[in-house]
Amino acid sequence: MKQGIHPEYRPVVFRDASAGSAFLTRSTRTSEKTVTWEDGREYPVIDVEVSSASHPFYTGTAKVLDTAGRVERFRRRYGSRSAAEGSGAADAPAPAASAGTSAGGRR
Repeated sequence: MKQGIHPEYRPVVFRDASAGSAFLTRSTRTSEKTVTWEDGREYPVIDVEVSSASHPFYTGTAKVLDTAGRVERFRRRYGSRSAAEGSGAADAPAPAASAGTSAGGRR
């Protein structure tokens, strides 16, 4: 590894403003603000808006989307596959061969 071109990798405290939690990890980020950590040492602190302590996916408070309603709306709009088969769509000609081939199998 080439000396003098890489940023310093050091302990940094990331503090979640919305959840009131903080965690100590290593990072190349830096900050002018410092905080005294549980071990009595001072570390640079970076305030973040969202972390695993406040993100709905990690906290289990994520909203469940109405996917069933979306599926039903799609079926109303475009019809379901089973309804299309029952209306004689199965008698329709097969789709064309893949691109680059003709019905005779020549390219």
